[in-house]
Amino acid sequence: MGWLGLDDTDHLGGGCTTYSLFELLQNLPSDYQVNNFRLVRLYPFARRRTRGNAAVAVEILGQSDEKLIDYLDQWWVQKILPLKGMVTDSSISNRTQFPADPGMVWFETQPDEATYWNCVQREVTIDEIPNAKISWGGHGKIGATAAVAWPADTFTFEAISWRQQTAIDNCIPRRVDFDRLRELDNDPNIFMSRDLRSKSVLISPRGNCPVLFGLRAKTHQSALQGCKYLIDSNDTEPVVGNVVFQTNQATDDHLLANLTATVKNVEVKKRGTVKLVCHTGETLMAFSESGDVKLLAQWLKPDDKISYNGLLSPDGAIHLERIKLVEAVPKKQRPKCNVCDVTMKSMGKGQQLRCPKCRKTSNLDWDFTERIPPFMGWVQPPKDSLRHLSKPLTG
Repeated sequence: MGWLGLDDTDHLGGGCTTYSLFELLQNLPSDYQVNNFRLVRLYPFARRRTRGNAAVAVEILGQSDEKLIDYLDQWWVQKILPLKGMVTDSSISNRTQFPADPGMVWFETQPDEATYWNCVQREVTIDEIPNAKISWGGHGKIGATAAVAWPADTFTFEAISWRQQTAIDNCIPRRVDFDRLRELDNDPNIFMSRDLRSKSVLISPRGNCPVLFGLRAKTHQSALQGCKYLIDSNDTEPVVGNVVFQTNQATDDHLLANLTATVKNVEVKKRGTVKLVCHTGETLMAFSESGDVKLLAQWLKPDDKISYNGLLSPDGAIHLERIKLVEAVPKKQRPKCNVCDVTMKSMGKGQQLRCPKCRKTSNLDWDFTERIPPFMGWVQPPKDSLRHLSKPLTG
């Protein structure tokens, strides 16, 4: 029959677009079949983004368009439209935020995938998206349309489970069997569950949203089996349901090809953040939380050659998501006197060097030694600072 897309039903302090879709489908008339659950992350710098900037979509099969549209109309008015205008108390978050502006779309066929690529790589306005056969709401129609248009050539999976309403209403801390989660490290298809460096658990959100956990995997089977293994434990709180979504997470869809440049200037700023200016004019930022990216950037010197990738931010700087040293300029220093082991000094322009202690002279101007970088090959931020869209260098 067609594709349903939904977005922008949450805000910084609550709500969840995946749960909104789950509720809608739980009440869908029984003569409709649902396929292809999708969770699609979009342009990280979108000004109106919500917590994770994700939209959802599903394919719905059945006989009667009219009956389905009647149901969607009623559900929109009763359940989704009341979410419009929701914001988070400024005492909870000081991030610039826009009121929730839900959007829902119905397409008989998927729109051109160019819509998706635009929405994942840059800011898109509502005037740029194709018209759906039927649409509801406002700004959220952009993400909803992008989720439907996603070609899904490269993908991963995420199994999401949702909490019971009493746990959400009473702000009860999440309870997941982390012993079983550690056991899931043995499945090579499950990834980004824990950060061993910071000892962070990455599957559970921090805010008071309906999600209990989202388990990411390279295969549908590993996502589903891992999710059930956690849910079936007595040490995991009861859930109202779970769904495995196909996602564009860990695909690098938001990035273009790797680039190469020569460093012109290195400036270490507050908290270790590094600003790199390249000879070709680009400004690259390695932020304090970017771990090895920051450390390699701090080590760089003018005229070092690097390869890099990152996202162009609205301020014109590229926020680094990975970086690699290609070639380092050697360390240049005056030689030492082979008698006194004291650094020799220049006697003047075009003249010899002389030991300040024994006065011995030398015609050798400089010693050049290889600089050894802190990391060889590509580096990227630690797992707990990695974007949802970024492909991990290792599982």
